[in-house]
Amino acid sequence: MDFTTRETVHNFLAQEALLLDERRFDEWFALLDDEIVYEVPLRISSLHYKDEFPGNAYRILDTKAHIKVRIDRMASGQAWAEVPPSRTLRVIGSVMIEPTEQADVVNVHSATIMYRQRGHDEQGDIIPYRRVDTLKITDQGARLLKRKAVLTEAVLRTPNLGVFL
Repeated sequence: MDFTTRETVHNFLAQEALLLDERRFDEWFALLDDEIVYEVPLRISSLHYKDEFPGNAYRILDTKAHIKVRIDRMASGQAWAEVPPSRTLRVIGSVMIEPTEQADVVNVHSATIMYRQRGHDEQGDIIPYRRVDTLKITDQGARLLKRKAVLTEAVLRTPNLGVFL
């Protein structure tokens, strides 16, 4: 993996985290490819890791159009899961970049810990997850083609997933 690609990927991850933490959703939306698939598979408790993900069961399975609806709804003030809005901080690490058969596309594995707090006195939530992102490297930077966010917890301790992972 060449230095330029690594730098582009790391800059993308840092920029994306900042945009989402600052609730600059329209700017984040501009980083998404038109064909994006954004998925958060359902995870269940099981004795064997391979059995923890029932096929075709998702907490979230969105296209770009679905994501736009979510962003517009948050801007409308009618997204009750985000009233008051979440304050978040994402820490991204364990980044591994893998080439694909396409020279301008890479798969990026990362671990994320998101701290989320709402209201004034409520204790915040810690939401850990692993991501597998597929990024297209362009002259304008990276574009997100696919995201698979795998929550560490089978039972959510946060009241909802009204935030983007």
